[in-house]
Amino acid sequence: MTTSVKVTFEGTTGDMLSGLLDLPDGPVRGWGVFSHGFTLGKDSPAAARICKGLAAAGVGMLRFDNLGLGGSGGEWSQGSFTHKVADTVRAAEFMRSEGKTITLLVGHSFGGAAVLAAARDIPDLRAVATVGAPFSPKHVEHVFDSAMDKILSEGSAEVDLGGKRVEIRRHFVEDLQNADLSDCIRTLHKPLMVLHSPTDNTVGIDNASTIFQTARHPRSFVSLEGSDHLLTGKGQAARVAKIISAWADQYLGD
Repeated sequence: MTTSVKVTFEGTTGDMLSGLLDLPDGPVRGWGVFSHGFTLGKDSPAAARICKGLAAAGVGMLRFDNLGLGGSGGEWSQGSFTHKVADTVRAAEFMRSEGKTITLLVGHSFGGAAVLAAARDIPDLRAVATVGAPFSPKHVEHVFDSAMDKILSEGSAEVDLGGKRVEIRRHFVEDLQNADLSDCIRTLHKPLMVLHSPTDNTVGIDNASTIFQTARHPRSFVSLEGSDHLLTGKGQAARVAKIISAWADQYLGD
């Protein structure tokens, strides 16, 4: 059993971000921050199930809605990958101010790219895990590729993302195109676990291979055989939580 507590903290834009802190009911082995996928939010199946699974195993997890999503303030269209990274660092700072030092980062999909970039700015961090992450943040452009010309020529365009209408602005695209994770991964200097499904049709397995090859030891790779990108299948996210928990055990203790 776990307990989820609502929290809020100020993001880097000055807007208040809404989070949930999944608390272990027993002894705490460590504290972590979870970064969700592109527009998925803290309540997406992957975010909720992985964090609750880790909390059940003794790792307290903060998951939060990025700018303009879910219960968070601000406009999503004002944000960028850089904002997502900076707010991941801000989430760790909030936890530290609450007496809960962050030792684990977990990121799913686009959030996996964000934790790779944020890791260097989080003191005391001991381990990083990515799930279905792209090697390059600009990989996400494929979901609004048909609107790219309009975005670049007119400054913005509304696109449909999984039934949700969102505005994509030129600054968001330019920020993606300037983002390069190669150096972040190469100089991570933290244990890294890369989890990815070989049948992921959203973010291909080649992304995981490139992340793994770019990283230095200690590094681990886990093939999530039979899982889909969003981890919506029965038991998929829970299995990810168990794998991360077992792997991180040697890094979370004193």
